[in-house]
Amino acid sequence: MAATPVWSVDPRTGKRREQVAVEATAEEVGRIVAAAHAARAALADRATRAAFLRTAADLLGGAEGPLVEAADAETALGQARLGGELARTRFQLRAFADVVDEGAYLGVVIDHPDANTTPPTPDLRRYRVPLGVVAVYGASNFPFAFSVPGGDTASALAAGCPVVVKAHPDHPATSELVASVLRRAAAEHGIPGEVVGLVHGFDAGLELIRHPLVAAAGFTGSIRGGRALFDAAAARPVPIPFHGELGSLNPVVVTEAAAAERAEQIGTGLAGSMTLGVGQFCVKPGLVLAPEGADGDRLVKSLTDAVGDFEPGVLLDHRMRDNFVAGVTERAGLPDVSAPVTPGAGGEHTVAAGFLTVPAARLAAAGEHDLLLEECFGPVTVVARYASRQEITAVLARLPGNLTATVQLSAEEAAGEGRGTELLAELTPLAGRVLVNGWPTGVAVAPAQHHGGPYPATTSTSTSVGGTAIERWLRPVVYQSTPEALLPPELHDANPLGLPRRCDGRLEH
Repeated sequence: MAATPVWSVDPRTGKRREQVAVEATAEEVGRIVAAAHAARAALADRATRAAFLRTAADLLGGAEGPLVEAADAETALGQARLGGELARTRFQLRAFADVVDEGAYLGVVIDHPDANTTPPTPDLRRYRVPLGVVAVYGASNFPFAFSVPGGDTASALAAGCPVVVKAHPDHPATSELVASVLRRAAAEHGIPGEVVGLVHGFDAGLELIRHPLVAAAGFTGSIRGGRALFDAAAARPVPIPFHGELGSLNPVVVTEAAAAERAEQIGTGLAGSMTLGVGQFCVKPGLVLAPEGADGDRLVKSLTDAVGDFEPGVLLDHRMRDNFVAGVTERAGLPDVSAPVTPGAGGEHTVAAGFLTVPAARLAAAGEHDLLLEECFGPVTVVARYASRQEITAVLARLPGNLTATVQLSAEEAAGEGRGTELLAELTPLAGRVLVNGWPTGVAVAPAQHHGGPYPATTSTSTSVGGTAIERWLRPVVYQSTPEALLPPELHDANPLGLPRRCDGRLEH
């Protein structure tokens, strides 16, 4: 059977640019995974891993010109945006190098024998070890930060796990270029390039999740695709962890007091957030609860003016464009739905931003308007106008899990007066990141960050951004009554590696 070609496509024209590769067969996937598995010992040394990650960041910076040019040709995201994304990716690699150097992620805990406890405590020494080969599924909308060199790859390598990346079909050439940079970085430290594998093709993605040497997986994409892989991971003879980011509506609640205080500012801010990157951010605000009445009208007027100034943009591929046009058309056709700025086709290859309004009462109970509670990928949001505090509660009670939830409060409410505390309590169960008087687009790479949320936002309670993302690719193991000569150095009494640890209940640094 002839190999299936993998083409790089220009989303601005829909035309093929070049053949990049061919889709991997089951046998090829097997060879790449086996090679990654065989190379895992080369990642065992923490200092070498940290140096590898820093070199990868440096080499990506050195190749910025051709990498950004290739990514822009395949995604139409713009060189300024992509340059910033690559800088973020390089920062993230260095941040994980710092995490590796510090060593707290190992979670070292030592309990010496104690005959006075009930039952008596033997000598117990616990830390975390890498799971093995991690399958990474690249995202369409972030060709760097959530794809081949992104957070899943960086955190897995930091944990000591080789990766095999299933390249996203929207940027195969970029994926190949980045993988080659990571392999060059590995070679500089004597690490086999096989610790970063790359495959193309839908069937290859399925073969990857089913391979017995794959120990865990990370995914960023659609609910449909992510759920299929999640189910496949669970159906294996030996199920594996699947850390998937699937979809998010990212609700925003605007209080009456906030609208009265700064309706125009909120409308303008919302327009910027929902159209950022042509609405292709996973944390785009897709549902906004705004009050009825004059202050809510001012907000809608401000939003109308700002969104109306948005020039038609190109989505990542024509399939997404067609889905967007069909999705907003179906939503706009529902009873009591209006379109102050009509979203849809902007041209043969572009889309026009817009937003829809609907009475919040239409969303408070199950019915045909449930479609408005589903994510629509692209530059559109739904503004639900509420008449009472009870309607806010009723709509929030119907929402699925989200990556983010935002509340816009007045200055008085933000100071603890009014119902700000109540709203925060209602939003907290819905999302992994709760914002006050901000906008969710933009995910800082920081130790305290959490990028995840209740299903379907993610399939686990972990984060894919920030230092604790490394924990997804580790498992704890405890050694009992083991002679020190047999223990790994991380668990020696003298702490020769200078690791943060808890010893006999006391935290040591």
